[in-house]
Amino acid sequence: MSRISPPYRADHVGSLLRPQELLAARGRFHQGEISAAELRAAEDQAIATAIKNEESVGLHSITDGEFRRTFFHLDFLEQLGGVTVSGSIAANPDAKPAKEGFTPPRLAVTGKLQHKKNIQVDDFLYLKSQVGPNSTPKVSIPSPTMVHFRGGRKAIDIEAYPDMDEFFEDLSQVYREEIDALYKAGCRYIQLDDTNLAYLCDPKMRQGAVERGDDPDELPRTYAALINDVINDRPQDLTVGVHLCRGNFRSTWFAQGGYEPVAEVLFNDLNVDAYFLEYDDERSGDFSPLRFVPNSKIVVLGVVTSKRGDLEDKDFVIKRIKEAAEVVSLENMCLSPQCGFSSTVHGNDLTQEAQWAKLEMIVNVAREVWGD
Repeated sequence: MSRISPPYRADHVGSLLRPQELLAARGRFHQGEISAAELRAAEDQAIATAIKNEESVGLHSITDGEFRRTFFHLDFLEQLGGVTVSGSIAANPDAKPAKEGFTPPRLAVTGKLQHKKNIQVDDFLYLKSQVGPNSTPKVSIPSPTMVHFRGGRKAIDIEAYPDMDEFFEDLSQVYREEIDALYKAGCRYIQLDDTNLAYLCDPKMRQGAVERGDDPDELPRTYAALINDVINDRPQDLTVGVHLCRGNFRSTWFAQGGYEPVAEVLFNDLNVDAYFLEYDDERSGDFSPLRFVPNSKIVVLGVVTSKRGDLEDKDFVIKRIKEAAEVVSLENMCLSPQCGFSSTVHGNDLTQEAQWAKLEMIVNVAREVWGD
């Protein structure tokens, strides 16, 4: 049976490879050769084309490809009052970027958190203006947990927040204000991109949390309570999903480990509608943690990789769906890539043609498995 509301049987995480002409425009902007208005016009044009491509391959969940961002999270979080970029988080040392000396930037809270302005509303309004009548515009924003995990207590100014309860209350409030603004602008589909719940599946990164003074067994509960405080009073017609990511920089990763350490809290305590889960290789473990998924929630199965260009065999993808269906009902599943194709402006190591072929294949598989 097809789904007429998000998440759709064929969905996608959000980011798309930036076209070369947009990358060139960004370069000219950073060199001072064009204005911010001229850059935005170039972004508008690239986004309009991307939307047409998304709809042409059969997707109903439509994003702007995150074409206006450099990083999936920093461009949003830096606009919150009280947040600054500070250093980097320790990644699993076995991860390729860590071996090459690159680790994701982390954030520091240097003052009281404030929602000084609407961050995504203008971008959403343009997206909404371009989608067709049978499409749903989707906004992906970084999870509020991103403001805490990457630095822990040490990265939160003690004078601004001597009491961590007050920190989490203010963090919830700024997110509630942004989501409320998006809803009033017409947004009905929001995805929270969360690396931290997935990082807490990695033994080495769990140890890193201990070294920062946090309990990796308690953090999932803390984070579920934080996200719930943001979304529990959302309108009934607003779908909220969460994407769990183990890192996605230039086709590489930062963490590994199956979902078992967080599964019970993730699927039962966290009050989202859907989970976008990475399942494209052995780093994600097996499907057994899905036994905790209640019948009221949807799993969007990311068995198609966004990290490589080779197109998965359709029968293999269907086989993986059937394997997952032995643990969670087929009616409670959808299909997507395991992550975005360009979580940062640099993009993953595949071509535009490969990206669209994968998305079209996902649509075709969904039609075969669940019907049109």
